[in-house]
Amino acid sequence: MTPSEDPALVRVLAADGSLAPTAAAERYLPLIDALTEADLEQFYRDMAVIRAFDQQATNLQRQGQLALWPPSFGQEAAQVGSARAARPQDHLFPSYREHVVARIRGVDVLDIIRVMRGLTHGGWDPFDPKNGNTHIYTLVLGAQTLHATGMAMGLVFDGRSGTGDPDRDEAVIVYYGDGASSQGDVHESMVFAASYQTPEVFFLQNNQWAISVPVATQSRSPLYRRGEGAGIPSIPVDGNDVLASFAVTRTALDEARAGHGPRAIEALTYRMGAHTTSDDPTKYRTSEEEQSWAERDPIERMRAYLRGRGASDAFFADVEAEGRALAEDVRTRTTALETIQADQIFSNVYSDPHPLVDEQRAWLAGYEASFEEGAS
Repeated sequence: MTPSEDPALVRVLAADGSLAPTAAAERYLPLIDALTEADLEQFYRDMAVIRAFDQQATNLQRQGQLALWPPSFGQEAAQVGSARAARPQDHLFPSYREHVVARIRGVDVLDIIRVMRGLTHGGWDPFDPKNGNTHIYTLVLGAQTLHATGMAMGLVFDGRSGTGDPDRDEAVIVYYGDGASSQGDVHESMVFAASYQTPEVFFLQNNQWAISVPVATQSRSPLYRRGEGAGIPSIPVDGNDVLASFAVTRTALDEARAGHGPRAIEALTYRMGAHTTSDDPTKYRTSEEEQSWAERDPIERMRAYLRGRGASDAFFADVEAEGRALAEDVRTRTTALETIQADQIFSNVYSDPHPLVDEQRAWLAGYEASFEEGAS
């Protein structure tokens, strides 16, 4: 049975943008019916504008402006739907390619650029209100699930969730990929989440490839069943359908925050670009596979849906212009970034002074001084 034949799969929009809800989607349709035209257009705008940014960032890396870039090309619907489903008080833990999640929550995308340029340890302050409780990128595979579960356990201990007040109760959503789902950290996080009934959603973006390893090699059964193995209710969703991604995530977050325990979502999508700009996907996957997924492009799917609802040429032109403006702004600000002093690598490693860090800072200062004119 292929993923698309799984009776548990939640899909609302077919690949051609027509409404074609699966049987599993029926319970979510009232949430989708409640969306306004402005909501639907915002979903499309989010996806299209971040793709323009993503393409610009890839170009900047190719031109030597960034050390590395992890594209989100193809995964926009899973990310936009889930991020828009979160409530303002919720905490979001991204991996390292959730660029539109960060932007939706208020993070300046230049802070993501600064991470990939090597100018900062973290990129932004997750506790600054303007960043919408968005925690920093984690390049250590799967480690963010530990951070998220720890945060969610803290919400339980502090009585900040499960009180019955949906406007105050907090929840956590953590993003990770199919490759990370095989990491021990993820499974340990799920064990603790299930044991403590944390207000948490594990959001797995199955983009089909863990760098060059296909998902069929990683698992002999659907990945969402790994959550079920830990006793966590789990739902597979068409990750290229922004409406389904929104409705499933909103429901899961609300159930978690209400005290019903953690939830897991597997969003079936596709990484249409490279794993990172240091990767060459033509070495391990076929053009036929890429073409078959290109026909399920999440942005084109939503564009067709909006066209069918009467969206105007002016709307799509405005979105395209916003994407170009963001890309141009990012290029201008990236090329204007200055280098940092080497001493800054020791800042914020620990929250308090640490003797080992002080020793390393002093060693570096002495080493650099040895190159000064006249030094022996």
